[in-house]
Amino acid sequence: MRKALYIKLFAILTIAVTHSFGQNPAVTISELEEHIEFLASEELSGRFPGTEGDKKAADYIRAQFKQANLDLAEGKGFQKFTVVTGNLVEKSNTIKLDDYEGQQYKDFVPFPFSGSDTINNKPVVFAGYGFDIENEHITWNDYENLDVKDSWVIILRGYPNIGDKKKHLREQSSDKAKASKAFDKGACGVFFVAGDKNSDKNSFVNPDIRKGSLEIPVVHIKTSFADKIIENSGTNIQTIKTQIEKTQNPKNFNTEQTLSSQIAIQPKEVTTQNIIAEIDINSDDYIVIGAHYDHLGTGGLGSGSRQPDTTAVHYGADDNASGVAAMLEIAEKLNHEKESLESNFLFIAFGAEEKGLIGSKYFVNNPAIELDKVKAMINIDMIGRLNQDDELQIGGVGTSEHSEQILDSINLSYNYQTGYSHEGYGPSDHSSFYSKEIPVFFFSTGPHFDYHTPADDTDKINYSGIQKISEYIYDLIKHLNMQSIALSFQETGAKDEEKEVTNKKKLKVTLGIMPDFAGVVDKGLRADIVINGKPADKAGMENGDIITAINGHEIKDIYDYMEKLSDLEPGQTINVEIQRDGEKKVFLVQL
Repeated sequence: MRKALYIKLFAILTIAVTHSFGQNPAVTISELEEHIEFLASEELSGRFPGTEGDKKAADYIRAQFKQANLDLAEGKGFQKFTVVTGNLVEKSNTIKLDDYEGQQYKDFVPFPFSGSDTINNKPVVFAGYGFDIENEHITWNDYENLDVKDSWVIILRGYPNIGDKKKHLREQSSDKAKASKAFDKGACGVFFVAGDKNSDKNSFVNPDIRKGSLEIPVVHIKTSFADKIIENSGTNIQTIKTQIEKTQNPKNFNTEQTLSSQIAIQPKEVTTQNIIAEIDINSDDYIVIGAHYDHLGTGGLGSGSRQPDTTAVHYGADDNASGVAAMLEIAEKLNHEKESLESNFLFIAFGAEEKGLIGSKYFVNNPAIELDKVKAMINIDMIGRLNQDDELQIGGVGTSEHSEQILDSINLSYNYQTGYSHEGYGPSDHSSFYSKEIPVFFFSTGPHFDYHTPADDTDKINYSGIQKISEYIYDLIKHLNMQSIALSFQETGAKDEEKEVTNKKKLKVTLGIMPDFAGVVDKGLRADIVINGKPADKAGMENGDIITAINGHEIKDIYDYMEKLSDLEPGQTINVEIQRDGEKKVFLVQL
């Protein structure tokens, strides 16, 4: 049963912050509970970026900083930035075929990566499953002897069920790869025939979830609408599928049909913020303590929810109201002992972490302080589920030479069962600081079955566990605070995010970069980290390079990048075009 305390806290926030925060400098269970109960309340609706709940959470955090007498940075404590949370689909979108006008959401919807354009009286061709593959395993060309330039191309989703060829076709069957192939061949637009992979179900894709953007319209059409387009050819979609599987050969043809369309789909941008406060004692160095405050809203497809079919408030009590609560309590305690401090401190509640570390990346690229003065960054993300074995996970311990030794010495007073990860890269905001060569510490009690579901609620929180971990972090902070402590950054054998994704997609190659999954760059893909000794590093690429093309194929985002990688083989030498400080460069990269 959810507690009613959030109602009282909501009323308090709208009038004035009058509870004990700022009066009792100790890290107390009662204050931790108040923070988490409010941040994970029904009224905040999961703190999705750009929503009213997101704003209320930000106002609350800023009010707590002020109540603790910290200085608000960035003017009023807010560092504003924009984030793309989805697509806006134009209601007037239409497709006209002779006397028939297709209706959006009945006959068609744009794909999440569709471009926008008005196209009049262009021919339509049918290109089977949209493959053009030639390698040691298979030759399959759906475009053979087919002119698709300035034409709409109808493509079947998925791949045909044809024995030994099935496996190799499946590897290149993604919608984005097929649409990119058609675009490369000069198509003015793509129609994908409904059906989820090998299924004949006529359920549409969700156009509201943004997944990059091609320069041409890409549209999902019902099978009945596709049959209407190709009816002059004397066949239908089901018959074609059967023929392809029976003959085990591609099939394409000109439909002898033209049509007109208007497809408009734009990125949905919202404004959110980081909330920043500081303790400034006029020191020459800073310690940054951060925790993200955003979450998944009410879930749904594309939200990151582990129950995407459920629309309900994802409270995010552990993820990451727990980390924010700890940060607020630590900030209050440190400011109370301001006279004993030797370093400046910056406290940041990051926005839009769940969308791809966007808030922390924005901060390190638009810092409120000089980053070369930051001696360490401590990230607190999900510390609300300390178990009976007192297992505490700490990442980034390899990013400076003495981190592990320092943590071990502090743990003598706590006896945690510590699980260390040496990598500076990880799935949270410390990664953004590691990319700027800053030593990092990442505290978490780890994932659980309620992670990214509505069940991550306040009744599951171990408040005494958060209190104890907060004290441990506080002791680490006080140790790092001493001027005699100067952590020397070292690069670890970073867990390469690109490798994680390529493994999931069963790709055969990697450039050896940590890509910017948030899509901060408008056109291109930024390499946040170039891993030492990997192909990109050996070729001369550097952190921050923006990849704009691979082998002449334009790269506009992470999706283009992954699709192009899927075409490559180990041992190949490829051309990688990049931009660096406004200058174009080309590198030969051997995979």
